[in-house]
Amino acid sequence: QVQLVESGGGLVQAGGSLRLSCAASGQTFSRYTMGWFRQAPGKEREFVAAVGRSGGSTYYADSVKGRFTISRDNAKNTVYLQMNSLKPEDTAVYYCAAEMGSAIYTPVRYDYWGQGTQVTVSS
Repeated sequence: QVQLVESGGGLVQAGGSLRLSCAASGQTFSRYTMGWFRQAPGKEREFVAAVGRSGGSTYYADSVKGRFTISRDNAKNTVYLQMNSLKPEDTAVYYCAAEMGSAIYTPVRYDYWGQGTQVTVSS
């Protein structure tokens, strides 16, 4: 079992920045690929970014590439999502998730999920 707790969401103006954190506890954090997903009202949950076990490989949705950066600190059992140049369309609940395979982009393949943190970007 892995428990995930997100933090860092909030209200920000367009063009601003936020840094999300996801703290993990339970099984060995470094065994898991970590992902960030988001879900806006009335929309399906969508992939945002993922980072491999060592942190050396990162993956991004086209909509956030160049604006968001995912990273992890295995010593602190934490994964981060630095979000810059935020847009109103980035408004959503952001979830972190963990999976032991290499699914990367597919939500249903992730084994553990946090409770989510709200990000609201005003225009």
